[in-house]
Amino acid sequence: MKTVRQKRGIPGAVWFALAAVAVLGGIYALAAVSRSSAGPVSDIQALVGKPAPQFSLQDVHGNTYTNDSLKGKNVVLFFNEGIMCYPACWNQMAALPELDGSDTVALSVVIDQPSEWASAIRQMPQLASATVLFDTDKAVSNEYGMLTVNSSMHYGSYPGHTFVVIDKQGIVRWVYDDPAMGIDNEKIASEFATLR
Repeated sequence: MKTVRQKRGIPGAVWFALAAVAVLGGIYALAAVSRSSAGPVSDIQALVGKPAPQFSLQDVHGNTYTNDSLKGKNVVLFFNEGIMCYPACWNQMAALPELDGSDTVALSVVIDQPSEWASAIRQMPQLASATVLFDTDKAVSNEYGMLTVNSSMHYGSYPGHTFVVIDKQGIVRWVYDDPAMGIDNEKIASEFATLR
């Protein structure tokens, strides 16, 4: 009778598990190095309690919005990736007009070209009710520190998903960066309520 000799060594399942751990560890390490080499994250909380940085931006109809034109109203600026951020940013932009009132204004700030928005509105008609301001040269997004926030998936190039609440006197009262990219109207409404 012939004896079958069993191989000694590490079973295949263990090798597979070790390989999976090594691959996942490598991905995590690359992501950490990539993020840290991208540069520091903006300290957007430093805006709170200070006058909002000056801005002058136009909507798709050519109406200009500035700090001065918005004095006397509580304002939320929603800095986001715009056209490329479907559906998360689109959903939030479409929901923001719910916050508009006699003394509140909700504005979305994107770096897209105004001409790109006609196709977005055809795809999601609810966007037509949103007031979208175009920061095509990224100057306002950069001044507010929005190109280097945690929620920015394109560090240094695009805003993430960040809200800035400015009171009737033009002072920044609340800043919220949301990497989860949720619809945050309740949080914003709560902040507006503290300003009344």
